[in-house]
Amino acid sequence: MKNLLTYIAQSLVEHPDAVNVTEIENDGHVTLELRVAPSDMGKVIGRQGRIAKEIRTLMRSVAQRQGKKISVEIMD
Repeated sequence: MKNLLTYIAQSLVEHPDAVNVTEIENDGHVTLELRVAPSDMGKVIGRQGRIAKEIRTLMRSVAQRQGKKISVEIMD
């Protein structure tokens, strides 16, 4: 799932090599922390958070198929 989030984020931003995803697992719950270049933050979040919301929805759907719980945090 980390690879999927990395691929999605790199497709959206202008500086794909600055994309960093950290996976933290806690009692069966996975948290993915996404970090991008400051100039690309708006592209990942989108207007009124629409892109961020869709990324989270997609990742939850994939995790649910694998029987896991996931959350995506976009870090500054």
